Amino acid sequence: MTRDIKKTNAARYLDEREIAYGLIQYEPDLDDLSAERAADDIGMPREKVYKTLVTRGDKTGIIEACLPAGRELDLKALAAASGNKSVTMAAVKELTALTGYVRGGCSPICGKKDYPVYLFSDAVNHEKIAVNAGARGLLFLISPLDLIRVTGAVLANIAK
Repeated sequence: MTRDIKKTNAARYLDEREIAYGLIQYEPDLDDLSAERAADDIGMPREKVYKTLVTRGDKTGIIEACLPAGRELDLKALAAASGNKSVTMAAVKELTALTGYVRGGCSPICGKKDYPVYLFSDAVNHEKIAVNAGARGLLFLISPLDLIRVTGAVLANIAK
């Protein structure tokens, strides 16, 4: 039985801008909120399911990084791309205060503030990618070009 999908603020934001997207709903595992698990659960290749990580640059402050499931964030590459000497991961306890989202539900779209977004450069090789829609267990299926347009994302080789 499919339950009705409740639209998130991020979905309403895309609707207002007439950005095409699909919604993919799955049952999140609170013990494993990884993008890898989400990709496996929805049966989508990991290279097309993107996680959003919240980081802090020593010069620029908060930065969001979007990269595929199964890949690790290259902090040095993100620092170089974003004009920082160093970048560290934001603490999990800070996520909601910084973004308005909870761990496992961070979206690069329509957060509490407009932070710079860096998108792994291979994203544009796919017609559609999945990114979090602002809630655990809910993903957008969206064109990477539309994601760039709506977030102002910068393409960068930020994954190992």
